[in-house]
Amino acid sequence: QNNLNLEKRKFDKIGPINFTAETESKEANTKIEKMVNDKIDVEKAILKLRETISNINKEGREKINNCFDGVNKSFKELFSAFFDGGKAFLKMVGSSDPLLSGLEVFVSPPGKKLSTLSLLSGGEKTMAATALILAVFLQNVSPICVLDEVDAPLDDINIEKYCKVIRKINQDTSTKFVIITHNPITMAHMDRLYGVTMAETGVSKLISVKLEETQKLREVS
Repeated sequence: QNNLNLEKRKFDKIGPINFTAETESKEANTKIEKMVNDKIDVEKAILKLRETISNINKEGREKINNCFDGVNKSFKELFSAFFDGGKAFLKMVGSSDPLLSGLEVFVSPPGKKLSTLSLLSGGEKTMAATALILAVFLQNVSPICVLDEVDAPLDDINIEKYCKVIRKINQDTSTKFVIITHNPITMAHMDRLYGVTMAETGVSKLISVKLEETQKLREVS
């Protein structure tokens, strides 16, 4: 009897019995298993993402280096053509990683010390900047290139150099240049001129002149 009473007291101490505990335990285990699987999937995705980022960075560095070398080579040649000599080059600064580094432009017109682009005069800065823009353009040329008043800061001698460079690029790449200008020297180097006139007040008219044909007519007359 004493043993029975002892067991009854032990049973009473257990408290209320949850008859759904087994079902709840199974549901909890199912959720835990799903969370574990989700965790594994997320870890795999993170590893895959890191691998992809690494590959993209590697490919990006290669493309930047290749593009940089091409632009640098063209910039040196164009700068020399614009200035009839001198030297110029591009340099990555700030980091050994191309994805994090900055870019500095070093130039030295004939007879001048090596300096940065910002220290050149207005005309020199225009020609150096144009050389750099065209150097980038030459890495992936397009059928048409528009230059808007690029020659405005240049004197007559430098405009002749500017037109000479444009003509050479046109011959080498077959790119058609559309040049917006008010300078008669630049106009004289073009194949065709387009202008807007207002013979009647309020009525604009587009005029096109092919200089080669005009020159032939002039020679005949």
